[in-house]
Amino acid sequence: MQYLSQSPTDPGFVQDPYPFYARARAAGPLVHWDDYNMVCATTHEAVNTILRDRRFGREAPEEMRPEIPAHLAPFYAVEAHSMLELEPPRHTRLRGLVMRAFTSRRIAGLKDGIGELCHELIDAFPDGPFDLLDAYARPLPVRVIARLLGVPEEMGPQLLQWSNAMVGMYMAGRTAEDEAAAVAATEDFVAFMRGYVEARRSDPHDDLITSLIAAEEDGERLSTDELITTSILLLNAGHEATVHSLGNAVKSILEHGMAPAGEAGALVEECLRYDAPLHLFTRHVYETVELFGHEFRRGDEVGLMLGSVGRDAGVTADPDRFDATRQAPAHLAFGAGLHFCVGAPLARMEMAIALETLFARCPGLALEEGPRYADIYHFHGLERLRLRR
Repeated sequence: MQYLSQSPTDPGFVQDPYPFYARARAAGPLVHWDDYNMVCATTHEAVNTILRDRRFGREAPEEMRPEIPAHLAPFYAVEAHSMLELEPPRHTRLRGLVMRAFTSRRIAGLKDGIGELCHELIDAFPDGPFDLLDAYARPLPVRVIARLLGVPEEMGPQLLQWSNAMVGMYMAGRTAEDEAAAVAATEDFVAFMRGYVEARRSDPHDDLITSLIAAEEDGERLSTDELITTSILLLNAGHEATVHSLGNAVKSILEHGMAPAGEAGALVEECLRYDAPLHLFTRHVYETVELFGHEFRRGDEVGLMLGSVGRDAGVTADPDRFDATRQAPAHLAFGAGLHFCVGAPLARMEMAIALETLFARCPGLALEEGPRYADIYHFHGLERLRLRR
C-alpha cells in the first residue's frame, strides 16, 4: 500500500482536489492518507464494497470509543440519537420509523411548492451581478426543509445559522471557536425543537414532525430526543449537501456551456458525479477482514473518498469531462447500503426543478468572476458564485 500526503486545507487542494484523487486511484484501491493517518478507499469498487459490508460501520466499537470532552457534550448528546451515526439494531428501528413518515407521497407533494419557491427567488434577483448561493442555493433548500418539517419559513435564516455552525464540527482544521459556535447552536436548536415538538403533540398538523410523532412500529415510537435529533439531521444533512450540490452544478454547467435541455434527471446525476458535495466519509472496522490486499482489524478507521469515485475511469469513460447528456453517470454521492441517504429522492427532485427553472428563466446566465471553493473539507462547495444575467 502506498502512503500519500496531502493537506485537506492546502489552498490548491481546496480549489481542485481531483489531481490528488487521480494520484490516489493510480496508487491502488486502498492508500494510506498520511494527513489523516488513515487507510482510504479510492475507487468506485472499493468504496462501494465497504459501504455495503456490514463488517464496517459508523459506530466505533464500544471499547474503543474516545471519551467526549465535557465542553462538547451537548453536541454529541444530539449525535447519540442520529441514525446517520448508529448501527443496528438502533439504526434499523430509527430508520424504519422515519421512513414511515418520510414517504414518497409527502416528497411528491412538495414538487409544486419547490417550483413556486424557485420562481419567487428568481424574481428577487438583482439587476446587476449577484451571488447565486445567497440568492438561490442557500434559501431554497432551507425553506423546503422548513415546509417539510412544519416549522415557520421565517425561521429560515436562524435555521441556516444553526446548521452552518453545527456542521463546522465535521470540517478539517476546526478551531476552539468553531467548537464553541457548534455547541451554542446545538443548544439553541434543541431548545427550539423541543418546544416545537411538544406543541405538535397537542396540536397536530399535516407536516413531517407530526408524522414522526405518530409513526409507530411494533409498539415503539420515537422518543422526544430522537424526534429532535432526526429533525436536526434532516435539516443539516439535507440543507448543507443540497446547497453545495446546486452551487457546484451551476458552476459546472456554466463553465462547460451546457445549459439544461429537456428532462434534467440525467444532468443532476452528472453534476453529482463530476463535482460531489461530500468528499470523505469514514467507517469503523468491527472484525478482522481482508479486502483489496489489506488486513483491517477491529477498531481501525477507514476513509471513503466519495469525491474520487465519480472520476474513476474504471466505471466512467473519460471521467474528467463534464457531459450534461451522459447516460447513467456512476457516483456514490448519496452513499450506498444501510446508510443510503434517506433524503436522496427529495434532493434529486429539488435539484432538477431548481436547475430547470433557473436556466429557463435566466438563459443568459454567465459567470461574473472565477468561482472559489470554501475551505470546508470534507464537504466540497463554493464560498461564492458571482453571476450576471
